[in-house]
Amino acid sequence: MIKKSWVLVIVILLLSVALVACGSKPPATQPPVTPAPGTEGPAFDGELLIGIMVPTTGSEATYGKDMENAINLAVEEINAKGGLLGKKVVTTTGDDGCDPQMASAAASKLVSSDVVAVVGGYCSGATLPTLKIYADAKIPMVVPAANSTKIAEENQGWAFQVNSPGYHQAEKATQWFATLGHTKVALVHQGDGFSEDLANLTKANWEDKGNQVVAYEVVNKGEQDYSALVTKIKSSGAEVVYWTAYHADGALLIMQLRQGGYTGDIVVGDGSSSDQLLEIAGQAGEGVYCTSPPIVDFLPAASSFIQNYTAKWKQSPGPYSGLSYDSANLLFSAIEKANSVDGDAIRAILVDTKDFPTLSGNITFTPELTLVNSNFIMLKGENGKWVLAE
Repeated sequence: MIKKSWVLVIVILLLSVALVACGSKPPATQPPVTPAPGTEGPAFDGELLIGIMVPTTGSEATYGKDMENAINLAVEEINAKGGLLGKKVVTTTGDDGCDPQMASAAASKLVSSDVVAVVGGYCSGATLPTLKIYADAKIPMVVPAANSTKIAEENQGWAFQVNSPGYHQAEKATQWFATLGHTKVALVHQGDGFSEDLANLTKANWEDKGNQVVAYEVVNKGEQDYSALVTKIKSSGAEVVYWTAYHADGALLIMQLRQGGYTGDIVVGDGSSSDQLLEIAGQAGEGVYCTSPPIVDFLPAASSFIQNYTAKWKQSPGPYSGLSYDSANLLFSAIEKANSVDGDAIRAILVDTKDFPTLSGNITFTPELTLVNSNFIMLKGENGKWVLAE
């Protein structure tokens, strides 16, 4: 019995040694895999995933869908040329709803999807809370529309604004007020990150030039009755009203200003640059001015883009289509130059962007990752359409 016990112990020990040895030595037929140069970072087999973050629901969904269409057109074109780094580019869209909470959820979803980078950001208030989410994940974001100066202030080095910042727009607006011969302005915003920022910047710029802000008002999003505001603006002596928020509510305010007997000039910011503002406002929109982003209709370099966009989507491109298309192509160029999908590598290329050619002009970034040169233009409503005013 003793001998049998010792034999059993010896067998168990030998089996244990064999198991340990097998676990510690990799099979000769399966050597460690080393990633090929230029493929470090998140990507799917044969595909390279780009995130799109825009409002596809809510009052600003028209803008968001237009931006998404333009980005996907750029994707289609780059894939026709062979894609990026030997991979087909595909996109996934996060709906930010022009709402901070929805935007945070959309950004988190895109990060968890392992996107290489993101193109998007329409509403500044919705874009702001996503800055840290993308930065923490080391995901570069090229922003076609959102242009509040708060984005530059809160940026953590990963968001690149392709639309001119708010201080460029404020300067354009005050120059136009002066061109119209005015000294007294009424400013109206909605208290969000974009419209309040633009109103504050315009107020400071205008007063620095020795002029008066005779009314500075904030209204709620979705407001239907502006009668009290109209009365206040009329009694203030304002020669021009500058609406710094979005088109849906802006059109209603314009209608009620004219119906209430206000005869001064009305100017709207780039958040109201859609033709829909003029369609909703009707006759009241005639003669309204707009500090506008570089709309493709007025860009000589955009003729082919307009043709291709219209052919693919069976509609005309909107006010942020050009900037969205430019943003996507800027990102694609950065990925190609980095020869990698690693976030740090792509970011480094974007930071050093200088005179990158686009439909709306050459892009060079400031140290704050905003545009060096303003790209704003002045438009005027005539016969239900925007035309150049300068």
